[in-house]
Parts: sequence; C-alpha cells; structure tokens
Amino acid sequence: MYMYKHEFLSSPSLSFLLYLSPYAQAETSLYGIMPQYTKYFWSYGEMPTESNKANNSTSTINQSPKNKLASPAKHADASSVRLKAFMFAPKYWLIWLGLVAMRLCLLLPYPLIMRIGRLLGHLARIFIRRRIKIAEQNFKLAMPELSDKEIKAYTKEHFANVGMGILETGMAWYWPDRRLKKLVHIDPEEEARAKELAASNKGIVVLTCHFVTLELMARIYGTFIKKGVGVYRPNDNPVIEYLQVKGRTRSNLYLVDRHDMKSTLKALMKGLPIWYAPDQDYGRKVSIFVPFFAVKDAATVTGTAGLARIKNTVVQPSYTIRLPNYQGYQLHIDPILEDFPKGDNEADATTCNQAIEAMIRQGIPQYMWLHRRFKTQPDPKAPPRYQL
Repeated sequence: MYMYKHEFLSSPSLSFLLYLSPYAQAETSLYGIMPQYTKYFWSYGEMPTESNKANNSTSTINQSPKNKLASPAKHADASSVRLKAFMFAPKYWLIWLGLVAMRLCLLLPYPLIMRIGRLLGHLARIFIRRRIKIAEQNFKLAMPELSDKEIKAYTKEHFANVGMGILETGMAWYWPDRRLKKLVHIDPEEEARAKELAASNKGIVVLTCHFVTLELMARIYGTFIKKGVGVYRPNDNPVIEYLQVKGRTRSNLYLVDRHDMKSTLKALMKGLPIWYAPDQDYGRKVSIFVPFFAVKDAATVTGTAGLARIKNTVVQPSYTIRLPNYQGYQLHIDPILEDFPKGDNEADATTCNQAIEAMIRQGIPQYMWLHRRFKTQPDPKAPPRYQL
C-alpha cells in the first residue's frame, strides 16, 4: 500500500483500489510464501530456530503501537478483526469511498463490470507510465521473438487486464457463491482428481503464479476443491487490514503472517492446502539463477522444493484463466509434480519455472508483467536490464 501512495498516486481511494490490484498482490505475495521463508528451505527444509521464530513470527501490524487491531493471535480469521469507531475517522474516508464505489460496481452485470475494469486499467496507464516501460521490457526479455507492434499490443491489453483484476478481487471478496458458480468452469477429470487428493489429507502446495485473477483463483479453489490457509502480509492501515482479512477468509480457513513459518508448516502437516507463488525476483540473497522464458539466468527462489520435503506433502500446479467473451473463468488443476524434489536446487527450481511458464503462456496478458521480474543478475556489476 505504501508503494502506491508514494510512487504512483496521492489519492488514498485510488491507492486502495490499486492495492487490491494484482500488482499489489505481487508486491505483498498474498498467497505465496515470501523469500524470508525460503532461506530456511534451501538445503534442509528445517523449522526455524527459536531465535528466528522470535524475530520473524511477529507481524508488522502487531508491532505498531498505533494500530488498534493489534492482536496476539497467531492466525487471522473473520472473527479476529472487528470494526472500531476510530476506523471511521476522516483520514480513512477516501478508503471507504473507494470501497463503496467498488461494491456498487459489483452489483452490475458481469460483462459491464469487466468493461469498467478495462476502462480503469487504461486510465491507470496515465498515472503509472513507468510501469509501461517495465512491462514492455519484460516482454522483450521473456519473449524476444515478439515484434515491437506485438509488445505494444500485449502491454495495452495487459493494463486492461490489471483493471479487470482490481474488480475481480472485489468479486472474490464479496460475491455470493451462487453468483460466482455461474462463471466457473472446471474440467470434470481435473476436479475429480483434485478432490481425491484433497480428501487424502496430504499437505498440498498449490503452485501458482501472479495472474491478475490470483485472488479469484483462491476463492474458486476454496469453494470447489478445498479451503486452505492463506499466507499474507498484515497491513499497517487498520481499515485495509480489516477488509483484506474479511475478504480473504472467504477463500481460506484462516490467514497466517508471512513470517510465521511454523504455522505454515503446521498447516501442511494437517493436510491443508497453501498457495505458493514463487514467480518473482526476490533478490540475490534468497535466489539461484535458472532459466525462465528466454532469460537463461533468472533469479528464482527454491522454497517450493523445501516445502515439498515436508512429510506427506505434494506440489500441485494450479491457476485460473479468464475466458473470452465473458464466459467466466477456467480453473486449471494439473497433476502433481512427480519425482519432486530431486534434491538438486537448480533442477527443482527449473522444474517449477517450467511449470509456471506453461501456465503463463495460457494467458499471457493476464499475467502480472508490471514488476521487474529479471532485475537481479548473476554478476552484480552487469548493466541493468531495466533502463527507467
């Protein structure tokens, strides 16, 4: 949220809407374990030490003396956050105004909601021109076979998808099941296989990536297959924290702080799904360099293999694509990764990148291209890939 207020816009209401966008999801990694976790998983898949747990298990929101939502509870669920009188103070009014605008929009027919989302995405291009350059450079690096004309077209369509993703987050948080179910499509064989796995009480690492439909994917999976545990970053803004916890617990049994690795591992040991999106560049300290698209040395975290080492845990690639002509959404649930992990960090990270690349190629404009995915290079003195 701070990034939007500082870097993009000064309006808190529009900042709130952008916070709901998949770009913010990419920054906060709503359903993915952040790289702070992965350092424990690189070689051993161990639980953190007591000192590490003491340092990492307390969220930012609980540390803030100004935040009146602070709670000693380890898990956040719908009952752990409540509206307080101070949350209606004038400094929060624009956030509430943005929420009201979204909720009213969500009452409209689905095709009209998507048209408004596309318009919102095109308007966003006026305010975040720097992200246009980042998206274009990502396309050049990932798919050098594209012409300049194709890159421009992909970038324009991508921003329209980001706008739709903002409203799809609202759909994931606020739509009733009866309305959502009318738009969901799942291959019967994939659904049967996924439900059988869910009933086996194995821990499931749902390997996914930052599509603009990420929040909606969690809602659909939780509704049709099995509810799991969301790993998230608590927000210092108490109104946004209230909204995100209430919204995300429509898809999850509860949420755990991204630093609370112990609770995350316990969830897997209990046979619950967690969402993991290891598709971003988290920096040199927590990454190795393996191929991703046309980039032969993309910084990639190795946490998937570490999670898969937990007893009775499997990795299940899954993602959601928006269908054309307002037909709704297709939840794809691929077979679990076999012979994984292999014990070779580079081979395991490459396997995950290949699975994620295959997902993205099913809906290229729907993937989140606005972050600098390829910024970290093996040679720290190499010329930067992004000239902004």
